[in-house]
Amino acid sequence: MWRRHWQGVPRSIALVVAGQVAVLSYGGVVHVVQLATGGWPPYQWAPTWLAIYFTSLTVLDPLAAFLLWARQSIGLSLGIAVLVTDAAANGYAVYGLSAAPATARVAQAVVSLLAVGAVITAPRVRRWMPARRAPASFS
Repeated sequence: MWRRHWQGVPRSIALVVAGQVAVLSYGGVVHVVQLATGGWPPYQWAPTWLAIYFTSLTVLDPLAAFLLWARQSIGLSLGIAVLVTDAAANGYAVYGLSAAPATARVAQAVVSLLAVGAVITAPRVRRWMPARRAPASFS
C-alpha cells in the first residue's frame, strides 16, 4: 500500500517520509502509554496548558503520521508543527519546570533534532506531494 501512494517518488524522499511517519507513530504510542500509566489527571506535574498539549499529541501524532503516509501536504505541515511545538514544550518541561534527569534532556535534544530535520527536508518533500485541487466554484 505504501508503494501505491509513493509510486514515482525518489527513494530518498520516500525514506525521509517513512522516517517521519515512524517518528510520529512512535510519538503517538508514547503519549498513549503515558496517559495509560500516568493516572488521572494526566501529566499532573505539568501546568494545565502543557498537560492539555501533551494529551492532544495522542491524536495529533498519529493523525500527522497517517496524513503524511497518505501523501497529503497537510500531513507534512501538521507533522512539522507537531515536532517543532513538541520540541519547545519538552524544552520548557525539561529546562523550565524542574531538574529533569539526563534521559529527559537527551530525549528533548533528539526531538529537537527531529524537528530541525523535518523543517530542513520539508521543501524537498513538499515538491513530491500532489498538487492541491482548487475548491469548486459556485458561481
